[in-house]
Amino acid sequence: MDGMHDLGGKQGFGRVRYSLKAQTFHEPWEKRVNALYSLAVKLGIFNMDEYRHAIERMEPRHYLSASYYERSLTSLATLCVEKGIVTREELERRAQGQFPLSSPSASGRSNVAGRQRLEPGNRVRVRSDYVPGHVRMPGYIRGKSGVVVGVSPAYPFPDAHAHGVAAADEPTYDVRFNAEELWPNSADPAFVHVGVFESYLERLA
Repeated sequence: MDGMHDLGGKQGFGRVRYSLKAQTFHEPWEKRVNALYSLAVKLGIFNMDEYRHAIERMEPRHYLSASYYERSLTSLATLCVEKGIVTREELERRAQGQFPLSSPSASGRSNVAGRQRLEPGNRVRVRSDYVPGHVRMPGYIRGKSGVVVGVSPAYPFPDAHAHGVAAADEPTYDVRFNAEELWPNSADPAFVHVGVFESYLERLA
């Protein structure tokens, strides 16, 4: 899905603010949220792709105003309600007020049929796919061409894994893109490397 979470390459947000000595946690509740969602994944209540998709499903204004761990909390709470672990009423009773949850999920899709095995040196193009559910392809590379420079171990296809759809394992490819082709007239000469799942790519002749 194309959502507010996919901010890569978007303009108008100013310079990225960062600190080399940034704290991992700022409040005790952040540690608890991080521990709880990690435990839920370990227990098999949900997987990491479901977790990421629940963050993607947040109402856009809530997503933009929320901190990193508030997004984690929203995802955790949403999935626990959807999995029947807790009810929204129980959450709101404990919070003594409204507890915002993510929007309902759309359907997912299984691995793309006829996908091709690739190797370093292959020129590839990213498929121009628009899907309603989870996708791990950054929007700014859709339809763009690059070169495979590396291969990573296979992992369940996220578009399926986030939705309980049968997900075959497939590799991700380290694809090198020319920044000036990604953002014409708006980028310095540079290369951008993106890990791209096999189902998102087609080999160019």
